[in-house]
Amino acid sequence: MRRTALTAALAAGVVFAGAGPAFAQNAPGTVRDVPNTNQVVVFSNELLPLEAYQDPHGCHRLPTLSHVLNNETSRTVHLHADAYCMTPDVPILPGHGMHTTQLSGSFSS
Repeated sequence: MRRTALTAALAAGVVFAGAGPAFAQNAPGTVRDVPNTNQVVVFSNELLPLEAYQDPHGCHRLPTLSHVLNNETSRTVHLHADAYCMTPDVPILPGHGMHTTQLSGSFSS
C-alpha cells in the first residue's frame, strides 16, 4: 500500500513539474493578456445565465445563488460578505476572480 501511494505521489510530482511554466504564467502578480470588457461577471450555477454588471460603480448586491465573481474591469473590485458593502472587503485585482458567499454578499468598485 505504501509503495502504491509513493508511486502515485511521485507521478503527480512529475506531472506538476512539467507544467511549472504554465502555472508561472498565471501566478498572482504577473502581467497577463486579459481582455478588458469593463464589466464584473458573476456565475451562479449551470442552470442560470451569467450576471454581467457593465461599468459598475458603487455597491452592488450579488445574486442569491452567486458562486464566482470575475473582475474584467481595469480597476480593483472589493468583495463584501454582507449585502450592503459594510463588512471588511477582499480586493479582487483586474483579470482575477474569487468565490463568493451564497445567500448574501455584495461587491463595490
